[in-house]
Amino acid sequence: MSEYADIIINATPPPLITLDKNLRIVTANDSFYTFFHVKSENAIGYLIYELDNKQWDIPALRELLETILPQKTSFNSYLVEHNFANIGRRIMLINAQQIEEDEDRELIILLSMEDVTERVDELVTANEEKDKLEDDLVIANKEKDKLEDDLVIANEEKDKRADELVIANEEKEHLLQKIRRAASVFTHTQESIMITDATATITEVNDTFSRITGYDSKDVLGENSRILQSGCESPEFFREMWDTLQTQGHWRGEISNRRKNGQIFPAMLSISAVKNADGLTQHYVSLSTDISSIKAYQRQLERSTHYDLLTNLPNRVLVTDRITQALVQCQRGSQSLAVAFMDLDGFKDVNDKYGHNMGDELLIAVSQQMQAALHEDDTLARIGGDEFIAVMINLEKPEDSVPVLECLLKAAANPVTVGDVIMQVSVSMGVAFYPQDGVEADPLIRRADQAMYVAKQEGKNRYHLFDTAKDNLINTQRKSINDVRTAMANDEFVLHYQPKVNMQTGDVIGVEALIRWQHSVRGLVPPLDFLPVIEGHAISLELGEWVIDRALSQIIQWRNMGINLPVSVNISAYQVQQSNFTTRLATLLAIHPEVAPNCLELEILETSALHDISQVSATMNACCELGVRFALDDFGTGYSSLTYLRRLPAHLIKIDQTFVREMLENADDSAIVEAVIGLAKAFRRDVIAEGVETIPHGLALLKLGCQLAQGYGIARPMPAIDIPKWVSNWKADDSWQI
Repeated sequence: MSEYADIIINATPPPLITLDKNLRIVTANDSFYTFFHVKSENAIGYLIYELDNKQWDIPALRELLETILPQKTSFNSYLVEHNFANIGRRIMLINAQQIEEDEDRELIILLSMEDVTERVDELVTANEEKDKLEDDLVIANKEKDKLEDDLVIANEEKDKRADELVIANEEKEHLLQKIRRAASVFTHTQESIMITDATATITEVNDTFSRITGYDSKDVLGENSRILQSGCESPEFFREMWDTLQTQGHWRGEISNRRKNGQIFPAMLSISAVKNADGLTQHYVSLSTDISSIKAYQRQLERSTHYDLLTNLPNRVLVTDRITQALVQCQRGSQSLAVAFMDLDGFKDVNDKYGHNMGDELLIAVSQQMQAALHEDDTLARIGGDEFIAVMINLEKPEDSVPVLECLLKAAANPVTVGDVIMQVSVSMGVAFYPQDGVEADPLIRRADQAMYVAKQEGKNRYHLFDTAKDNLINTQRKSINDVRTAMANDEFVLHYQPKVNMQTGDVIGVEALIRWQHSVRGLVPPLDFLPVIEGHAISLELGEWVIDRALSQIIQWRNMGINLPVSVNISAYQVQQSNFTTRLATLLAIHPEVAPNCLELEILETSALHDISQVSATMNACCELGVRFALDDFGTGYSSLTYLRRLPAHLIKIDQTFVREMLENADDSAIVEAVIGLAKAFRRDVIAEGVETIPHGLALLKLGCQLAQGYGIARPMPAIDIPKWVSNWKADDSWQI
């Protein structure tokens, strides 16, 4: 800067500072240091946001310096309200200008500041002052009318009757004091005052009127008050205003006036009719306040409430309102509407690599590209981070949205150049339609969000349409899972036990524990009605461990009654494939130390090992080391691989009941049963047949070399309390004694 810069700056009354291109303070005048209680050593060279322990890190100031000013060379009358630590709440009117120094053409920013706190506060409290002022003015004008003739005479004979006025009576002096007080108020008030006669011809204005409108008193005296009209209000507006004045004697409201230079400004206007003793209007007194700054401040607040400050797109609040309005139109016109929830792919990598400033530039550019891909009546909103919502209206059918969705995908994927850096992202979109996916804004947004996550999972850079049927299925499954969880909490599950016997010797060799749901409404619910729904969910693990724990407890209860029965428990593939299954099983066994581990048999389906036979084999071997035994359940229904028989340490093979039931009538089923028995013997495994429903079934199995069996022909599953009596009464059929 020039050698006289400091002198000029310090001579400037308002606080003033200059910033370099990096927004660091270069100079500041004495007014700045004095007003803000800041020392030079704590200011020069500092980033403006770091001043006074970051007290100057003000969002509105950031918006001025980082968003508005770069697009313009100057910006005047920018209001910033902030609660400063040293000087309290202040509303500053900031004028900003970018200039270049002569020596090296270096760009600097000049900020001048004016404290308008009191001015704004005065505007806020203006209404309270107006009422009082109006009363004084009305009283003064009534008294003025009464004394008008006397005052005219007094003015004409002012010199002659000077001595007489000095000795005027107390009443006249009192009245004169009131007039002087009213005149003082008229002259010095911060509100614009205009007085007209009954025809709206201007008779008096105060200095504030001239300052606000730009008209001197000589410009307007004798003119009609319509000289201030801006043309923004309709003739109906003024008819209603004059009707109110005629009927009520006063009117108050907002109006747009025009200054002498043609500029239109908003004003808060109050007009009162002043009547004489006969009730006839003699004058109109209007008080007005320029509310331009307040309106600008309101617009700033409203914009921050409804728009994203970075991209200038509607935010979640505004887009939700627009969706609601569009839904009303769709209902009237029997049209469809699409809501697309979008999340940028790879944006986090850009932020991490190039920083948040570059990320912001990318967001702005991508949002502009996507906005251009939409129709004029459609809406694009940013709801936070890298998430956007597009609303497509006036659709005759949902398929009409496909071209727009394709355009959005291409627009988001277009490379963006910021400086020397070329960045590229893509977008994943979920789409929900009115009316099939929802009839309100929030459900449509939520379901589009759900569909977006599916698009992410399917590979990104694509759109996915919300599937109502699938969502209903998920909700049904979620309810079923919650019902099972509630049933566990209410202890509604019970175990029934089906005996397993040696048909040749007549011995009861054990029982199989089978879970049932004692439902308060549906009665006794079989496992196939609820176990498939929870398979693969955490609740299935809890229920599986509950079955093992309850079975171990039952073994102890029967032993105390003199009955020693091993119990087999079915475990799911999901449970046995858990990495901590062996540890959890060991914990359950430790809780019941009275039970020998070999009294517990775990039945797993042969298909349980399909995904990772090595892991399942290792888990089974670890459990066998604890003393627990395994059985392969439903053998023959899966792959029945010899590899399974060789690698899985199961001591028992269970022939599936579907083959056993039909073996007497179906030669193929009989051959499968015979083959399974042969495999079991070849691999030195025990074998048991399920589904033995008749005596002939048992006899046929015995002839094939299978002695162990269970099924309805032997006993149905029964409560634990019924097992002792059944065991004592059980006797194998005589025909089985071969």
